[in-house]
Amino acid sequence: MSHDMTACNETLREFQRLIEEHKNAPWTGPLRTGVDLGTANIVLAVVDREGRPVAGTTYPSTVVRDGVVVDYMGAVRTVTRLKAELEQQLGTVLDAGGCAIPPGIVSGSVKAIGNMVEAAGFRLTNTVDEPTAAASVLGITDGAVVDVGGGTTGISILKDGKVIHVDDEPTGGTHMTLVLAGFHGCSTQEAELMKRDPAQEHSVFPVIRPVVEKMADIVKRCLTRCPVDTVYVVGGACCFTEFETVFQKYLDVPVVKPVAPLLVTPLGIAMNCTE
Repeated sequence: MSHDMTACNETLREFQRLIEEHKNAPWTGPLRTGVDLGTANIVLAVVDREGRPVAGTTYPSTVVRDGVVVDYMGAVRTVTRLKAELEQQLGTVLDAGGCAIPPGIVSGSVKAIGNMVEAAGFRLTNTVDEPTAAASVLGITDGAVVDVGGGTTGISILKDGKVIHVDDEPTGGTHMTLVLAGFHGCSTQEAELMKRDPAQEHSVFPVIRPVVEKMADIVKRCLTRCPVDTVYVVGGACCFTEFETVFQKYLDVPVVKPVAPLLVTPLGIAMNCTE
């Protein structure tokens, strides 16, 4: 039985609105910031003491590849700038910061992500794993959280609020872009713009559908070992309207996608950040 997503979707819509409008009244009181270093985007999420979204910003990024920081100084510069922009909007200093680690990442990369958040001017108060961050926004304790990122498809099986199994395979949004570029004989930059344009989805999705089917197959193999009742998909690369339909056909269990799936993990990082 799938979980009611009404409250989760309302929170995500509010967070999306805050990012799009860039207008925030001066804020007093403690705030917590989640820093999400994605393969395609860096997202900063700011929440209040109750975990409600207060502000946020997102910036296209190439500083991370498959959970590894490949441009450390570039990441520090970008996060420092985004932090300053949010501080100006809110009229306050953002002090407490948290970050997240993808499934199956080595400890050296974990340290690099934490160091980067501190170098950007935050006091690092918590590092959470991405599926736990996503689950806290989704409001779930059981099921599979599938994070479709730029470089990988990460699968995390949750039972009673704990992550009991993780899998991470190198198929993500970047592979969609490469398939599109090959099909159209264009550059990856042109293919990326095509992929991100909702107006072109009807012509883009049939081309990248085999990549989505491969992702579904990766998840199916994982679920044969760890069966679940419901699969929740998050991450920027699952934004296509037909995405969950393809997954459901392959997996034969309900597949739930929240609104603004790209914003789930960053918001969860902020919610898990301690003061």
